[in-house]
Amino acid sequence: MLYRYGTDKNGKLIKKAVVYTSTEHTIKVENIDPDALQIIHRLRDAGFTAYIVGGAVRDLLVGNKPKDFDIVTDATPSKIKRIFRNSRIIGRRFRLVHVVFGTKIFEVSTFRSNAEGSVGNEFGTIEQDVMRRDFTINALYYDPLQQQVIDYVGGIKDIEKHKLTPVIPLDSIFTEDPVRMLRAIKYSASTHAKMNSSLRRKIRKSAILLSQVSPSRLTEEMLKIVNSSYAFEIIQEALDTDLYIYLQPVATSMIYENKKFEAKYMKSLQELNKLNQKNSDVRLGKKMVYLIQDYIDSLTDWEKEIKSKTSANELFARTWTQCRNFVLPMNPVRKELEYAVKVCLNNKGVQIKIKN
Repeated sequence: MLYRYGTDKNGKLIKKAVVYTSTEHTIKVENIDPDALQIIHRLRDAGFTAYIVGGAVRDLLVGNKPKDFDIVTDATPSKIKRIFRNSRIIGRRFRLVHVVFGTKIFEVSTFRSNAEGSVGNEFGTIEQDVMRRDFTINALYYDPLQQQVIDYVGGIKDIEKHKLTPVIPLDSIFTEDPVRMLRAIKYSASTHAKMNSSLRRKIRKSAILLSQVSPSRLTEEMLKIVNSSYAFEIIQEALDTDLYIYLQPVATSMIYENKKFEAKYMKSLQELNKLNQKNSDVRLGKKMVYLIQDYIDSLTDWEKEIKSKTSANELFARTWTQCRNFVLPMNPVRKELEYAVKVCLNNKGVQIKIKN
C-alpha cells in the first residue's frame, strides 16, 4: 500500500490519499474498454495526468460490468480537443469533451474546483475534484497504466463494508442537486451498500426537492432504472424513501391504494430484472411492457372489450393515451411506448400489428 502526501494549511506534511496497488484491488486491465485505455495513453503521452473515475471504478471493484468509462484529467477542454480529432466540446457553464469511437462516447472532463461548492464550474486539482463527488464509492480514481486505485475519501473501505457514505455534507448534498437522492438509492441497490439512518432520513426529508427537477432529467434517471438489472430493488428503495412518487406518481398512488396492484407491479419488476440480466441490449419498448402491463390490466374488462367488437385501432389509441399519462413525468420515445402498448394489447387478445 502506498500513500500520496501533501501539506495542510500550516505547511505540515500529511497523508492525502491511499494508493492501492494491483495486488491490493480486484480491477483487471483486460476489463477496461480498450478505447478508454487509448484515451488515457494519449493524454499521458501529451504530458497530462488522466484517470478512469467514478462509476466505472466502483463497478469494476464490486464485480459489475461498467456501462460507461468516464475519464478525468488536468488537461483543459481545448487541449483535449486538440489531442483527439474525434471529439467535441459540450456544455455551457462547465465544458467537457466527448471523445467518439464509432457508436461509443467517452466523457473526458477536467478536474473541477469545489471552491463554489459541489456544483461549481471552475477548473481545479484532483484534491478539489474528489471533494465535489457525491459518495465515497464514486470518488475513486483508477490509473490503468500503473494499475493503481487512488482513494482520498475511504471509498475502498466503504465498498468492503457495504456502506454508502456521502462525500458532500448532508446539509448541502441534495439541495445542490436533488437527483443525487436517486443516485443514492441506485448505488445502494446495485452495490448492496447500506445507507445509515441519517442518510435515509435526510433523503425522505428532502424528497420534495425532486419536484423542482426537469422532466428530462427525471426521464433520464427513470430510463437508467428501467435499463438496470436492479430495477426491482431500486424501485423498492424509491418507494421506501418517498422518491418514487416524483418518478411515477400514478403508479405510486395505485401501489399505496391497492395491495393486489402492488404485488403484480413488483412481480413485473422482478421479471424486468431477469430480462436485463439475460440481455441488457433489448429494446426499450420490451422493457416498458413491465412498467405498464399491470396498469393496462386494470383499465377495463378486456374480454368484454373484445366481445363488443371495439376496433383494435380504437382500443390502441385509447390505451396509448392512458399509458402516456400513466408514465408521466417520464417521457420515453413515442415509438417505444407504442410498441409496449401493442405488445400488452396482443397479450390481452387484441389483434393489432406490431412493427419491430
